[in-house]
Amino acid sequence: ATSVAHGCRSSTRPRDGDARPRRPEAKAVESGTNLAKRLSVHRAFHVVAALLLIGLPPLASAADEPASAPNRFTAEHVFDIEYAAAPRISPDGDSIVYVRHSMDRRADQNRGDLWIIDLDSGAHRPLVTGGASASSPAWSPDGERLLYRSSADGKPELRVLYLDSGRSFSLAQFERAPQSPVWSPDGQHIAFALFVPGEPPSFAKPPKAPEGADWNQPVRVFDDLTFRFDGQGYLDEGVDQIFVLSAEGGSPRQLTHGQADLGEPAWLDNETLIVSGNLAEDRDLDPIESELYRLRLADGSLTAFTDRDGPDFAPVVSPDGQTIAFRGFDDAVLTYQQNRLYLMDADGSNQRELKTGLDLAMGKTVWAPDGRSLYVQAENAGHIELLNISLRGRVKVVADDLGGTSIGRPYASGDFSVTTTGRPVIAYTVASPDKPADVAVTGSRTQTRTLTALNADVLPHLDLATVEEIQVESSHDGQTIEAWIARPPDFKPDGSFPLLLEIHGGPHTMYGPTFAAEIQRYAAEGYVTVWANPRGSTGYGEAFAQAIDRAYPGYDYDDLMSVVDAVIAKNYVDPQRLFVTGGSGGGVLTAWIVGKTDRFAAAATIKPVINWFTEALTGDIAAYVWRHWIREDPWENPQAYFERSPISLVGNVSTPTLVMVGEQDWRTPTWEAEQFYTALKFRKIDTALIRIPEAPHSIASRPSRLIAKTDNIMGWFSRYDTQPETKQAP
Repeated sequence: ATSVAHGCRSSTRPRDGDARPRRPEAKAVESGTNLAKRLSVHRAFHVVAALLLIGLPPLASAADEPASAPNRFTAEHVFDIEYAAAPRISPDGDSIVYVRHSMDRRADQNRGDLWIIDLDSGAHRPLVTGGASASSPAWSPDGERLLYRSSADGKPELRVLYLDSGRSFSLAQFERAPQSPVWSPDGQHIAFALFVPGEPPSFAKPPKAPEGADWNQPVRVFDDLTFRFDGQGYLDEGVDQIFVLSAEGGSPRQLTHGQADLGEPAWLDNETLIVSGNLAEDRDLDPIESELYRLRLADGSLTAFTDRDGPDFAPVVSPDGQTIAFRGFDDAVLTYQQNRLYLMDADGSNQRELKTGLDLAMGKTVWAPDGRSLYVQAENAGHIELLNISLRGRVKVVADDLGGTSIGRPYASGDFSVTTTGRPVIAYTVASPDKPADVAVTGSRTQTRTLTALNADVLPHLDLATVEEIQVESSHDGQTIEAWIARPPDFKPDGSFPLLLEIHGGPHTMYGPTFAAEIQRYAAEGYVTVWANPRGSTGYGEAFAQAIDRAYPGYDYDDLMSVVDAVIAKNYVDPQRLFVTGGSGGGVLTAWIVGKTDRFAAAATIKPVINWFTEALTGDIAAYVWRHWIREDPWENPQAYFERSPISLVGNVSTPTLVMVGEQDWRTPTWEAEQFYTALKFRKIDTALIRIPEAPHSIASRPSRLIAKTDNIMGWFSRYDTQPETKQAP
């Protein structure tokens, strides 16, 4: 195993003491780290890359790859990618179990196996492989068993593996997947949340169809505000409830009942849980509201521990059971509000914010083994940091390179775990610009090192893009905007390359200098690709993210155009060869951009919101858009919705614009994309509509969809490139 390349770190990043939002100087992040060969055998099963090229000029396939570019990152290589997730260190710190994700070519699925690493010997071996995909590993308190989720014959199940014998058994099978399973302190029980079906509303009893009759399916009646959700489709009647199950198997016992969802169970002691939910009568109208409740196993009684207006969630109990840490904020009804870290005593009293002086959102939180501090994941200027925060608010940066689990685009996404005994040892997913997540370890008992090299058989042998960080002053007011440039393998600063501006979604999310398959595909095609964190992005303080509150799209447009100007000023790209794309919130901005300027040769807006009026009345997060985003009744003030909708600028569009959406997208439903497509058709602007069958909002959730998405974007752009002969085929 080799250590991770640290070229992406800022020389100004604090290593100890306060973790402050940084503004690092520009630098290059080079790829090509020498890695040990991974254990798995490279699979060479051929697959057709472009599945949905609906009449667009096809890109060269791997079989047609020119001799001049034999080592580019092709569509085929998407299926070669592996990455680590959910690294779980044993209570004593001797071993790490993690989910090893790979791409199943035949099933066109991202699957997960469980592997284990021995920290002393470095042995790295499979633990649970084959058959169904495994996820959510969790060590028992004694470190002798491993709980995980899987499925058998399509039925979700919870399984327990005995480490000494290597044998596992099914605790129970379910019709729906259990959520957030967690061991009791004594290791005797497992608590989890599970969907419990309810009786659907009905106004009429249909007559019984004759045997063999071909009648229409029965009508479906809904009376909930949210009746469908992205990735789930139309929702069945019912709610999530809390269950407990013996660690030796048997029948799960339902602890809670009622009409409200409850989840995130955490054991306060062997007889008591802390859970999160919203029991208010008008809960559908306030989708972010939640409280923490004490749940007694003996009688199922619920006692509210919090009662403020705002979310309270993610409870974690200290090792001695005396203190509960949790996250949340006082709801000021704004588009974005940062999660803060709070503490309370085990009886719910003495609630207080754990103040650190950091202007950062608090993420996943885990207690240190001695209960004197907390480990907290936080986004900071394009990076994910692991912070150690004492109970007095003193902060130390433990690691600043978490991430690597977002494969398609360079979103900040990662995970970690901490030992429960002795001096702390931390396992985490480590981010890098030239490869997806590997497993790393750090802590007071070990040197910081990377333990796996999951892509050493593929990526080091390819000519990947190199990544450069830049700092740009926005033309709006001089605000510093952080961005990254991926330079193609044959790059030279001669002003001849095409530029692709890739815009993140959210918009309250964050990009970073991490490996992303889509970015590498663009680079392999010869694009200089730039991605940025304009205003509205997280990781730069609450005011930075809130700058677009009721002003989106707004300042972010100026920020992005300034980034494009900065790349042009470096003489990297041809100003006549500019292209723009983005998904979700980035799709909104792409559609807004082509309504504001004609400087781009072509655009591709992916799964956008085009009309906030229809989004607020039909999307799966309609209540949030109405209450927190626009904060107006659409029937009373339609102008408030229209003036921030890209459809308001469609009369200005002259840029050829591709529109793409998943056919089962309920976050930004198909009719959002179709409104823009139809309007462009009315105006005789070059456009095409791509609907991806069966795809939810996460189009890239299957490898072939990720390929289809990026290759169709590039196929569209190639139509309008003024110098297509200068590009390298993948």
